[in-house]
Formats: sequence, structure tokens, C-alpha cells
Amino acid sequence: MLKLSIITLFLGQTRNRFLQYGAPVGTEEVLGFAGETEGCDGVELRYPADFSDVRILREALQRNALSVSAINFGSVRNDRWLRGAWTSENAADRREAVDDFKRAIDLSAELGAYRVTNCPLNDGFDYPFEMDYVRALDYAAQCYAEVAAHNPEVKVCIEYKISEPRVRSLLGNAGETLAFCQMVGADNLGVTMDTGHAMFANENSAASAAMLARAGKLFYVHLNDNDGRADWDLTPGSVHTWEFIELFYFLKKLGYDDWFTFDIVPKEHDARAVFTHAAKITNKLKDVADRIDDPKMDELLIARNPTVVQSYLHDLV
Repeated sequence: MLKLSIITLFLGQTRNRFLQYGAPVGTEEVLGFAGETEGCDGVELRYPADFSDVRILREALQRNALSVSAINFGSVRNDRWLRGAWTSENAADRREAVDDFKRAIDLSAELGAYRVTNCPLNDGFDYPFEMDYVRALDYAAQCYAEVAAHNPEVKVCIEYKISEPRVRSLLGNAGETLAFCQMVGADNLGVTMDTGHAMFANENSAASAAMLARAGKLFYVHLNDNDGRADWDLTPGSVHTWEFIELFYFLKKLGYDDWFTFDIVPKEHDARAVFTHAAKITNKLKDVADRIDDPKMDELLIARNPTVVQSYLHDLV
């Protein structure tokens, strides 16, 4: 069975540009929902949203037998950093964001998670000549280097996304994010690969995972699906069934044996039912991947005949 967790955001009230789903729910109730979800044993906590009272948070985690897969540092906030947290031309904005990130790192170590992930969504641009890309990269590198140095035992993970809310994110795909991590040069700075973001960036998740893992930078995986036209946050396998089977097959070969966290928006449906189904179908996809005979697949991959490969794969199901 896979180690599956849920981002707490999606167990409470969610919204998009047009609609709001559900009623506001406190952290204790959210963790209660997570504890009632079959097949998921962990949560990815949001910072700062879930940390208004750390004592109550700890008690709720223990009460619901939940582990913490990661802390998600929110650098996109309504009240600050509107021109980007890590690439802002305002040094005070960057300093505030770095110092706040350090607090999230301290909490991660305190909770025994030792992983903080961040999706720098607002660090990007909408128009030509809106951003000095060289200076923006230097600013971001300085910020992430300081953050990573704060506690080398904590993994700092950058979750890339090609766009939204900016027309183009500064770090939009696996290759850009890997190059950036190598530019910074911190051993504990790596990548969160969100499968939906990979598809949105026209990537193959297994291929991206292989590149990141071979570079020693695949630190964490988010699971969701979409049709490639937008980041719809659907259940894994609802669109890219074979691609998820391929991903699990190669992650096993690459030795990834860590958390998989659902980044799925239940919308108007009961979140517990949605994530229970997601856990069930995700483990089924992994089971199909595990049926693949490694020596047989090695032969097929060397031959590179897709007709023969597809025939073999369909015989498995």
C-alpha cells in the first residue's frame, strides 16, 4: 500500500474564480475528516493557516492517528507579496518571506515531518519586459539558499507550475526547476513533482520523475490528473490511466518510497468520499504497475515496439 496523504486545504472550504464550495471548517474538524478517510494516513499541513495553535494541532493529529507528510508554505497571500515573494524588487518583501519560511521549517522539524514544500505561484510575469529575469533568478536563488541553510536536515521542495495566477511562472517545468536547484547548490533543496502540473506543462510524469530522481532532486510527489488544458485537480487515472501506471512502475525502479499527497479539489462532493475513492483507485493503479514483470518490460523497452508493449500491458488487466 502506498503512503498517501491529503493537503488539508481540500478538506475544508474551497473556491475558484467563480464559485465557493462548502462552509468554512476549522483545522480540528479538517483533521477529523482526514482521520475518517480510508486509505490516507497523513496530511500536508498549510502554513500559516493550520498553525494558529500548535498544541491543539498536535492533539488533533494524535487523536486522528495522522502523520505529517509535509508543511506547505504559502507564499501566495491576499495581504502581501503581490509582486512575488522571492522575486519582489522590494527587499523587505523578500526578507519577510524568508523569515516566515524559516518559521515553517522550525515547525516542520518540531512535528517530525522534515519537509517543507512551496509552490511559488506568484513569482512570474504576465507581459514582456515586466520582469528582469536575471535579477529575479538571483533574488530567488538568494532566498532559497538562505531558507535551505536554516536547517539542512529539513528538505525544502519547490513545486513548479507553468502558469496561474501569472501568465508564466518563473519556474514552470521540471527542467527549469532542476536547473534552478542546481544553480542554488543546496543539498536539501529539491523538487515537488505535482503530476497535474507536469501534465499541464506538457510533460510525461514518469520521464520527469526519472530526470529529477537521477539528479537526486525528486523529493516529493503530489497526485492529481487533468486534460492538459488546465490544472483541474482530478482523481489520478481519471484521464491519464496508463501514464499513472507508468509513473508508479518507474518510481519503483527509481527507489522512491515516500509520501504521495493528493492535490485534488472535491468541489461540491463530500471530501471524505472523494479521497477514499482516490486512495482506492491509486492503489489499484499501483497494483497494475506491480504486475509488470521487470525482465519482460526491460526486453520490451529495449525493443521499443509500442504495439507489442501495449498488447502486453492490456493483458495485465
